[in-house]
Amino acid sequence: MTASPHAGALIDAVLAADTVTPAAGTPQLIIAAVISIALIVVLIVWVKMHPFFALMLGAAVMAVTANMGFENAFTSFSAGLGSTVGGVGVLIVLGAVIGRFLTESGGADEIVDTILAKTPLKRLPWAMALAAFIIGIPLFFEVGVVLLIPIVMLVARRAKLPVILVGIPALAGLSALHGLVPPHPGPLIAIDALKADLGLTLGLGLLVAIPTVIVAGPVLAVPMSRWVPIQASDRLLSPVTEREGRRPAFAVALSVVLLPVVLMLLMTVVKSLGLDENPVGQVLMFIGTPLQALLITALYAMIALGAALGRSMGEVAKITGDSFAPIASILLIVGAGGGFKQTLVDSGVGEVIGSGIAGSGMPLLLAGWVVAVVIRLATGSATVATITAAGIMAPLVGDLSGTHVALMVLAIGAGSVFLSHVNDAGFWLVKEYFGLTVGQTFKTWSLMECAVSVVGLLGVLLLGLVV
Repeated sequence: MTASPHAGALIDAVLAADTVTPAAGTPQLIIAAVISIALIVVLIVWVKMHPFFALMLGAAVMAVTANMGFENAFTSFSAGLGSTVGGVGVLIVLGAVIGRFLTESGGADEIVDTILAKTPLKRLPWAMALAAFIIGIPLFFEVGVVLLIPIVMLVARRAKLPVILVGIPALAGLSALHGLVPPHPGPLIAIDALKADLGLTLGLGLLVAIPTVIVAGPVLAVPMSRWVPIQASDRLLSPVTEREGRRPAFAVALSVVLLPVVLMLLMTVVKSLGLDENPVGQVLMFIGTPLQALLITALYAMIALGAALGRSMGEVAKITGDSFAPIASILLIVGAGGGFKQTLVDSGVGEVIGSGIAGSGMPLLLAGWVVAVVIRLATGSATVATITAAGIMAPLVGDLSGTHVALMVLAIGAGSVFLSHVNDAGFWLVKEYFGLTVGQTFKTWSLMECAVSVVGLLGVLLLGLVV
C-alpha cells in the first residue's frame, strides 16, 4: 500500500530538477504571478471580458513584470497556445462531433427514454443520475444540460414530483463527469499539463465519479426538494419536440458512448500487463490512444448515427460542420489558458510557488484541490481554474507515480467545480432553466457543486491511500 506523498518529502527533488532559470528573483516572481492572476480575475469578473483576452493580457503582464522582456511578452503565450490546441484541441473537436451526432440522431434521447421506461417511480432520481452519467461521458456540460433539462421537466411533470428531486441528480451526473473524466476539456487540459496517463486517469475518474454522483445527486436531492419544492412549468417543457426520422436503437447509441471509453481502458490494461510488445497488444495500444480512439468513435458515429439511419453523406457532412461552431469559444479559452500556463512555467514562478507549497507540508493532492478551488471561486471558470492549477502544480509531480499523477488530475478537476456562484455562466443557465430565484439556485445548484467537489476530493484521497 502506497500512501499519497506529502509535498515536504518532495522539496529536494523539486529544487534539484532541471527547470527554467527564473527571469527574476523570488519576490518579484510572486508579485508578478499575483498581479497577473488578479488581472485575469478582474477582467473576467468585473470588466466582463472574454476569458481568451483576459488570459492573453494576463500572460503578457506576467511576462513583462517577471522581467522576461517586452519582446517576449507573447512568445511563451503563443507557444503554449499552439501546443495546447494542437494536442487537447483536436480531442475536444472530435468529442464535439460525437456529441452532435448523439443529439441530432436522437441517440441520447433513446438512452434516456430507455432507462426511464424501465424505472419505477420512486427510482426516477437514480435513473436520471444514471442517464446523465452515461450520456455525460462524451457530451460537454452545456450540451448535456440543454439535452437533459427538458426531459427532466417532462419526467417531473408526469410523475408529479418536485423538479429538483429529478433535476439535481441529472446535474450531478453531468457536473461530475465534466470535472473528473476525459474527454471533457478540463481533465484533458490537466492530463496534458501534468503528463498523466489518459487511460489510467479515465479509469480512476470513473471510480471517483460513481460515489460522487450518488451522494451529490439522488441522496442530496431529497432534502433539496423539500427546501425548494417547485414543480415543472409548461414554459420549461416547450423545448421537448419530436425528431424527424427514426432513432437509432438503444444498443447502437450506447455503443457510441462507450466505444472510446472501452478503447482507452483496453490500452491501459495492455500497458499495465506488459503486453505492449505483443502484436495484438500493439494494435490495442494504437487504437486506444486518445486521438485514435476518438477519431474511430467519430467515424463510427457518422455511420451508425448518420448514414445507417438514412442520412445522405451531405447531411452527415453538415452535422459534422455544425458541431464545430459551438466549441470555437471553448477552444480559444483552452488555448489561451495553455498560453498563460506556459508563461508561468517559462518565468520560473511555477517552481517558486511549488516550492512554497512543498515547504508548507500540505499533501500534494489536497494542495492541487485548494489551488483549483481558489481560482474557481475568483474567476467562476472551471477551465481557467484547471489550467492555472495544473500549471502551478506541474513542477511538483515529476517524482510521483503514474497513479498519483492521475489522481492529481482528478484532485484539480474536483476543485475546479467547487461552489458555482454568480460569476459562473452555469449558475445562470441552471437558474433560468429551472425557473429558480438566486437564493434557490444557491440552495440547490451551488450546494450540489460543493458536494461534487468535496466528495470527489475524498474519493481521490482514499484512492491515494490504496493505489
